[in-house]
Amino acid sequence: MKETSIVFNSRDERYKSPYGALRSGMNMTVRILVDRDLCPRRVRLVMLYDRHHYPAYYEMAGAETPIETDNYIEYSVSLPVEDTGLYWYHFQVETPNRLMKIGRADDNRAELQDFPKSWQLTVYRRSYETPEWIFGGVYYHIFVDRFAQGENPRLERALAEERGAAGENGTPDHGIPLTAKIRRDDWGGVPQWQPEDGKIYNRDFFGGNLAGIRKKLPYLQELGVTCLYLSPIFEAYSNHKYDTGDYSRIDPMFGSEEDFRALCRDAMSRGIRVICDGVFSHTGSDSVYFDKYGHFGGGGAWHNVNSRYRDWYYFHENDTYESWWGIDTLPRLNKTNPDYQKFICGRDGIIRRWLRAGASGWRLDVADELDTGFLKALVRAAKSEKQDSIIIGEVWEDASNKISYGDRRNYFEGDKLDSVMNYPFRAGIIDFVRNGNAWQMAATVDQIMENYPSDVMNSLMNLLGTHDSVRILTALAGRDLGPDPSREQQANTHLTEEERRRGLRMLKIAVVIQMTLPGVPCIYYGDEAETEGYKDPFNRTCYPWGRENKDLQAWYRKIIAIRKSHPVYKRGRYRTIASIEGLYAFERFDSVDSWYGDAFSDRDHLDSRPSSLITCANCGEREATLFLDSVRVDLLTGERKKEEKITVFPGEVMILAEDEEGV
Repeated sequence: MKETSIVFNSRDERYKSPYGALRSGMNMTVRILVDRDLCPRRVRLVMLYDRHHYPAYYEMAGAETPIETDNYIEYSVSLPVEDTGLYWYHFQVETPNRLMKIGRADDNRAELQDFPKSWQLTVYRRSYETPEWIFGGVYYHIFVDRFAQGENPRLERALAEERGAAGENGTPDHGIPLTAKIRRDDWGGVPQWQPEDGKIYNRDFFGGNLAGIRKKLPYLQELGVTCLYLSPIFEAYSNHKYDTGDYSRIDPMFGSEEDFRALCRDAMSRGIRVICDGVFSHTGSDSVYFDKYGHFGGGGAWHNVNSRYRDWYYFHENDTYESWWGIDTLPRLNKTNPDYQKFICGRDGIIRRWLRAGASGWRLDVADELDTGFLKALVRAAKSEKQDSIIIGEVWEDASNKISYGDRRNYFEGDKLDSVMNYPFRAGIIDFVRNGNAWQMAATVDQIMENYPSDVMNSLMNLLGTHDSVRILTALAGRDLGPDPSREQQANTHLTEEERRRGLRMLKIAVVIQMTLPGVPCIYYGDEAETEGYKDPFNRTCYPWGRENKDLQAWYRKIIAIRKSHPVYKRGRYRTIASIEGLYAFERFDSVDSWYGDAFSDRDHLDSRPSSLITCANCGEREATLFLDSVRVDLLTGERKKEEKITVFPGEVMILAEDEEGV
């Protein structure tokens, strides 16, 4: 069979319409071109609903094709899709000689295959609306202890009370001992990385807190931030707080509940929302719920078999217990336990409590470890309490087809997550900027675009760095230390001046791509100030106040200003224009045509006329040519591009808007 005997492309609306994910109840039309030399007798669409064991077969009707494709017969079928979830489809072409099975090739084209790979269709029914305020915005991710210091009278009171309440053994009667935490006075120093007695305790604190964040709100507003994503703020032993000790209390190291309310209130007055980090798959062993060390009066699950909290955890007959990834300080929670669900999701539960205090949503840690019933209850609680709250899940892969613990998660059916953290884009951007792999970058974006519903896509948390990843500057220009470098290696490896210069050039390109792709860009605190570092804890250093790279900060402000001044970045469509060798170019544009079947059914989200912006970057080693359809102006330099084709030099990046004079 010659390569073009069968023609189909699920990402081209000539072959599948509407494009991408579909709302339940919509009609889908599928067209395939078959070379008439094959003498096709019968063509069928084979579609398997993800929750069924056997596929359905749909006969496709043949029709004469236009003269420019008269060597093909066009086969098509239209059908409604009702049930939410995933569908998998391929084609069968029956000829006089054989039954041909047509599946998806790696580049998404149709291909003859013995065991056909399927194309994916996502179908959803929105139970809740994604909040309008997130579209077109900018996230800023803060690791609270390392961002900024402020007044914290609660901590000093708590320390005095702890010393006064300490018994003969020097420990307080109730709560995690504050005196066990190391208070650093060297802001900007290297976080403690050496093990203590062979263990990592993460108990050094530099004094960053909620009041410090509140003090820096003018800076964040000037930068262009619209939503703060805070690392966990609830009482816990560690500096990272993913070992929750008490969900109902702000950790004294970070301040008080009033500090949190004041932060949310002042941030909102500047057009900035605040979302909390929810760690609901496990708690700390040093918690009011587990209380392994007796710091909370002995009423926890570890010491008391009759404790209310006993059934929140998984205990074995020998008094061992299940923990998160085998870390004994993080006992795993039973999310199906009714009492635990009520505690988190009930009318007076934790989700509602902190939304009432001023939060605008939750980022859910390890969302794939939250069972479906618990996740639905959590989202229902949040949306009932605050209709415009947002729920973002931590998922590292394509979240549309994620399987975890043997179950398809179906996050995007419409009754669970609003959106997710977008690690696939991060991987694609780093690979492209470092290695010039434009084809893979475009393929990554196209896959996510096709699989995600429109509101999910437009509210994606598009990140370049997080507390769980190598700092973006180091990821781009740092030395490769291998898959599992030692902490000592990471502590002693820093960027050379040449690596730093090269990394900054690459970072500027990466930021332009991050800020103009579909979704909501997320800045990890300090990335805009030239912070470097390998894995935890070296990616969690203090913000370098007074030592920032002013040029890099200005670049971030400039790109964010461009983003916020063009509404096309809220909900605009996307298409790849070029992805060859080192050149990657894409267009964001408004249209009244349907996209994903629902995003542009009318002009509600359009300006007075459709607009178009092209992002292009050359990360290859040679000059590249980009063809333009109109006169354009580069928003980064102000230069007009009047030619039909322009040269993009290695290391060059542009944002090309339609020139009013040339349109």
